[in-house]
Amino acid sequence: MTEVLIAAAIIGATGLVIAILLGIAAIQFSVPVDEKEVAVRGELPGNNCGGCGYAGCDALAKAIAAGEAPVNACPVGGAAAAEKIGSIMGVEAGDAVRMVAFVKCAGTCDKADIKANYFGISDCRSAAAIPGKGDKACAYGCLGFGSCVAACQFDAIHVQQGIAVVDQEKCVACGKCIQQCPNALIELVPYDAKYAVRCSNQDKGPKVMAVCDVGCIGCGICAKQCEFDAVTVENNIAHIDQSKCTGCGKCAEKCPKKIIMAQ
Repeated sequence: MTEVLIAAAIIGATGLVIAILLGIAAIQFSVPVDEKEVAVRGELPGNNCGGCGYAGCDALAKAIAAGEAPVNACPVGGAAAAEKIGSIMGVEAGDAVRMVAFVKCAGTCDKADIKANYFGISDCRSAAAIPGKGDKACAYGCLGFGSCVAACQFDAIHVQQGIAVVDQEKCVACGKCIQQCPNALIELVPYDAKYAVRCSNQDKGPKVMAVCDVGCIGCGICAKQCEFDAVTVENNIAHIDQSKCTGCGKCAEKCPKKIIMAQ
């Protein structure tokens, strides 16, 4: 019995010494915690999508707490999160314009010509790496294999009739789809944008018409119709400056190819 008590005492003493040493080590090697950073992190959604430009929500919280990122930097959290984070940081959240992804292509299966049968990997990046870029005759258009769909964490983009289509109500403007599109067809536009150009073909008119029924031919009629200098034609393709566009619709009305469409 005495041996058992001695063994128990030794174990207890050893445990006490270890506990004391661990306590000292915790104090000596502790890392100061920024309470604001912790509070900001608590208001971020935790998707770690990278849409803010940082590696994840932890990195963004650290940047906001350090004053290196604006309080409305999280596209997923939106205005609600920005307001709460602004309160934590003691600053105004500001008016954040909601942005959504927009696919600059209208070349659906019934509009875009097919030049060949593609039997490779069903992935846009893989298809873009081979001569000809998939099966569509338009080298600038949506390949339709869904790399953007696979990248979206929010089920906001799907391939319909051969082209990617964005569900604006689900899109949080994280930008993952933009990163995955090999033809750079996706861009962010304001949620309330009235009109946008659904084409990216930079070839001249006759060549465009030879591969797609709805491609922009760069005629410039849209630019001439705009009274607010919001529409320009560069590299044979029309562009709309959303900051100048009033949504009058004159450019869309006069477009001979009907490629300027309402959002």
